[in-house]
This record gives sequence, C-alpha cells and structure tokens, in this order.
Amino acid sequence: MKILIDIGHPAHVHLFKNLARELSNRGHQLFYSVRDIPVAKKLMEHYEMRFYDLGKKKDSIIGKAYTVIKQDSLLLSFVIKNKIDIGISNGIVLPHLSRLTKMKSFVFDDDDDKIEKLVVKYGHPFADIVFTPDIIRRKTKAALYYKGTHELAYLHPNWFTPDINVLKSAGLEIGQKFFILRFVAFKGFHDVGQQGISLAQKHRLVNLLLQYGQVIITSERAIEPEFEQYRLPVPPEKIHSLMYYATMLIGDSQTMTSEAAILGVPALKCNTFAGKLSVPNMLERYGLSYSYQPSNFNDLYAHVESLLKKTNLKEEWLVKKENFLRDMIDPTSFYVWFIENYPESKRIMRENPDYQYQFR
Repeated sequence: MKILIDIGHPAHVHLFKNLARELSNRGHQLFYSVRDIPVAKKLMEHYEMRFYDLGKKKDSIIGKAYTVIKQDSLLLSFVIKNKIDIGISNGIVLPHLSRLTKMKSFVFDDDDDKIEKLVVKYGHPFADIVFTPDIIRRKTKAALYYKGTHELAYLHPNWFTPDINVLKSAGLEIGQKFFILRFVAFKGFHDVGQQGISLAQKHRLVNLLLQYGQVIITSERAIEPEFEQYRLPVPPEKIHSLMYYATMLIGDSQTMTSEAAILGVPALKCNTFAGKLSVPNMLERYGLSYSYQPSNFNDLYAHVESLLKKTNLKEEWLVKKENFLRDMIDPTSFYVWFIENYPESKRIMRENPDYQYQFR
C-alpha cells in the first residue's frame, strides 16, 4: 500500500515514527507531509522521513482557515499524483481529501469532542476511522476505541528503551536530581483562550527546584533571557530518555505531562485544561500525574514541595506505572495490524473489541 502520514505537531512525529518504520519494513511505501514547524522537521530528518513541506502555520482563526484551504489544495495534488491508499493524520485536511479521492482517512485523536469543536465538526465526519483512546466517547460512528494513549505508541516498553548516555550529554551524573520544566505556546485550534504558567510563577518554581537539584527548561515559545542558562541541553529526539531519568516534570504542556507520567516520572501540570480532558484525567486516577488551574498555582507549588521531601519518589511512581501498563495494550502493534488488515480489521473490532488485547 501507499500510505501518507501528515504531521501537524512535533508530538505527531513520535506518535507515528514506530508505526511508519514497521509499515515500511513490511513492504509498504510511506510518504510524509509537514507544516513549517522547525522541531517537527528536525525530528523527521533525524528519523529519515523525507517530507513534503506544506509551508507555515497561522496563529489566528482566519489564518488557520486559510491555511487549511491552502493545504487541502496542495495535498490533493500530492495524493492524486502518488495514488495514496491510506492517509494518516491528527488533523482535518486528509479527511477532506478522502471524500475527493480513493484514499481512506485514518485520524488519530486523543482529545475530547468538547475541547476540539472545529475538528469534530470539520474533520471527524469525513474520516473513515478515528482512532480513539477508550476513555473518550465520541459522536462520530467512525470512532475506533482502543485501550491506550498516543504516548504509549512510542513510550511503551516494547518500543522505548531509555539511553542512559543522555545524562552525560546533558552534563548530568547518574543519580543526580534534576527537574524538567515544559512551557507551551497555546497556538493550536483548541488552545484559543487557554493559558498556563505565568512568568512570575515560573520564577517561583525555578527558585524552589534549584534548592534540590538542577533545572532544565524546554519551551515552545522563546525562553525568557533570565532562564536561558536552563535551556534544554540535548536535541529533541533525546528528550524522552532525559525525561525518563528526571526527578520530576512540571509545566503547562498536555503532551509532555502525559509522557512523563507514562515513563513513571511525577508530572504536575498547570493550565486551564486541568480536569477537563479524559486522557490526563485517567492518568491522574492512576496517581501518575496531577493538574491544577492557574488560579490554584499555590496548591501546585505546595504539592511540589511535599513531593520533593519524599525519599522513595521514583520507586513509588514505578509501581504506579506498572499498574497502568497492565491495563493497556501496545498501541503501535495494534495500529499496524489494523491498517494492514483494513477493512477486515474494522469488522473484527466492531464484533469483538477484546481482540485488541492480543497486542500487549
């Protein structure tokens, strides 16, 4: 088969990298498209994903609408020219094209319908399959529910082994305490009107954490000059290995909070999405992560202080991690099977959803 993977965010590179490699190894022809997102493009170059560049993304709602129309046009020609059989994405462009071509559209979406109304209205109705963690419930009949999360597609032990050499690359020693702070830009469709950690709150966190270990900051937006000395010291493809050895992760990022939690690292999030999203809420029920509204920052700060005083923090979180993994499947292995056997796989899953538990 000819398969196109469309990338709209750096996290999508991680989500699809193992799936792409497996499908390629099995003889399928893979194509890639991406917006002008420097980190995403750098990751794709690292993983040898030769991509079709769709140009810059816009921040405003009008700009985003124009961008979608432009990308629809560019990818329509690409899909027709390359006779794409299946389009894989997290967005709304490929679903549109599946109605204009013979291509089938598989959307991978781990956000709740109420959070991403534009995607629900303009993306899901056109998709053939919407892969969805089973903690979420969707309006679309195209939803295909599975026991997992996006982050497990690349952080499941079947696919991820941390590289301890990353510590030396970061100027750290084995066993040294260090903390990762992650700040995002809130520029996505579903981020309009949302907010995270303020500059003053960042200062409070840094000052607290420096009393216990080293601070590392990774940010979607430009890092403030006073924090430049804490900039992430490793390339983006090594962030998960570094995260695995971190003492704690704190920030306003959805994705990296979930990643840290799944790796067994205490993860605390502070943004206006707190308590509103099914997948993060599930991780909180396992005790792997915690979320706070910006107005409750003082509660987060106090929680961080209490965790810093624990002597068995790592061991406690590894137990929670194993409890979580026992309940989940290996999403990437499931994705590969489903795509290779479609549409028969769709029938099997509709008739027997427990079939997915073969993929552990």
